[in-house]
Amino acid sequence: MSNINEWKKSNRTLEILRKAQEGKYGVIAIIAYTFDQAVTMVRTAEKMKSPIMILVFPWAITSKSSGSNGELVRAISELSYRTKVPVSVHLDHAQDIELIKYCAQYLPFDSIMVDMSHYSREDNLKHTRELVEYCNQYKIATEAEPGRIEGGEDGILHTGDLEGLLTNIEEAKLFFDTGIDIIAPSFGNVHGDYGKEGPSLNFDIVKDIFKLIETDYKTDQENISYERYVCLHGTNEFSKELMQENIKHGITKLNINKLILQIYFHEMQSYYQGESGTKVGFTEAIDKSNEKLSECLEYWMNACGSSNTVL
Repeated sequence: MSNINEWKKSNRTLEILRKAQEGKYGVIAIIAYTFDQAVTMVRTAEKMKSPIMILVFPWAITSKSSGSNGELVRAISELSYRTKVPVSVHLDHAQDIELIKYCAQYLPFDSIMVDMSHYSREDNLKHTRELVEYCNQYKIATEAEPGRIEGGEDGILHTGDLEGLLTNIEEAKLFFDTGIDIIAPSFGNVHGDYGKEGPSLNFDIVKDIFKLIETDYKTDQENISYERYVCLHGTNEFSKELMQENIKHGITKLNINKLILQIYFHEMQSYYQGESGTKVGFTEAIDKSNEKLSECLEYWMNACGSSNTVL
């Protein structure tokens, strides 16, 4: 690595992914909407001796009711420094240029997804290059999405009226050359639900990306660590086997939202409204929901191989 990027050796997101790459396991990168969820996620990671990435959507900064210019982010970051396992804080699907600059300068993120995929290919590349340079000034790692992953989810711009574009190898190289650390390729994955037929992924695209990384972006010839990493988006309805297949192909950052949190919210509704047959108070419903969240997170940490990787 060049001296100008020396900070990347100690960036928490990149440290987590570097060790996952070397250990051939996947790391859960999960959206937290509330602080109690974040606490549960971190405590579960400690119990499982696993690294974890806590993700927030821009909503956590911009929401008029709870955004408060990033107080949730600051609280999660403080929590992350008081843990026994590696934790990083990541801004997912940041699509507003000025908000990205604000977050890079004023909020304690370890990494930011510079998501310009709703622009044309040319503008996506142009804005990504400029924002990577800006984030790097503040020692923040970056992620970007060449191509375009179809669909949308709560908190991000829906691309349903835009054509899904699979990532090609030439495009991947152009984005790596902007300086991004993490690539989120479009290879048949979608944001949101997959429908009756379920996920159908083109792993040849992933294989080609890793060939490119090994050829052009290795840290050095004697080290298996890579300077670039691959992230999986669109994990709704994934089976354990499909998640493991992604890890087998080298993907280390596994974004999860509905796959786990739908169970959390169902549990909340079930107990608070009495649908479970037992109606409880709000605080007890929160506790029961977080217990279910922890249980599901344990399952996926075991499935992805990150459990017991922190000594």
